[in-house]
Amino acid sequence: MTDSPRGVITERDDSVESVVLHVTDNGVSRLTLNRPHAMNAITPDLRERLIEKFLEASADPAVRAVVLTGAGRRAFCAGADLRSGPAGADRVAGDVARMIRSGAQRLVAAILDCEKPVIAAVNGTAAGLGAHLALACDLVLAADTAKFIEVFVRRGLVPDGAGAYLLPRLVGPHRAKELLLLGDDLPAASAERLGLVNRVVPADDLATTARALAERLAAGPTRALALTKQLVNASLDSDRATAFAAEAAAQEQNMTTADAQEGLRAFLERRPPEFRGR
Repeated sequence: MTDSPRGVITERDDSVESVVLHVTDNGVSRLTLNRPHAMNAITPDLRERLIEKFLEASADPAVRAVVLTGAGRRAFCAGADLRSGPAGADRVAGDVARMIRSGAQRLVAAILDCEKPVIAAVNGTAAGLGAHLALACDLVLAADTAKFIEVFVRRGLVPDGAGAYLLPRLVGPHRAKELLLLGDDLPAASAERLGLVNRVVPADDLATTARALAERLAAGPTRALALTKQLVNASLDSDRATAFAAEAAAQEQNMTTADAQEGLRAFLERRPPEFRGR
């Protein structure tokens, strides 16, 4: 780990072939899937490294927003690298379920549970688990050349990595079934119309747009953003009474933060607040 003159912290892990590149600058942690030769497909090494980085982002006060993207322009992530799974002849009953629970589901949960806002900058094809990584993020930006593919049906597989959980919550059950049962390519513009993508931007502008949005979030009240994210995620599985109770508890907790006090003072003093993530 090194500090450059501009205050950028760069970390490379050659022991796992730098499968995830990590740079933190101005409160933003940028995570780049770095297997462009394999369309950034997820190996066990990459998965564990990414989970580790999301856990670190949650705990590190210097990180106030996260951007997830892929190396190159061809792919954001092509999903799981099927060559790294257990060989068919060696499987025993329960192996696949254990692999899914400890693998794809842990990875998606790490994004959903990250205490900092996470932006997906989808630079190319997002297929299978790769699509679900993007959809688990809090905001999704996509290059106009990107596409999403629920590729499982093309391989005779059941969707994993929380696809059948995320998609109905984003687009409703009928649209979700259309995507999952047909497995057609979904261009970025169509994904935006369905509500899977927040914004589609020219490919050349994707990194700049993601950085600007992340820095805006990083300048915000970090704990309030974390609690807001938790409330929205939990509301999808809660009844009204539970959601109302969670909202009141979150407001109580947040009012103990320095940022909440600063926000109120700034309002009374008629000036912009200066949040410090505390």
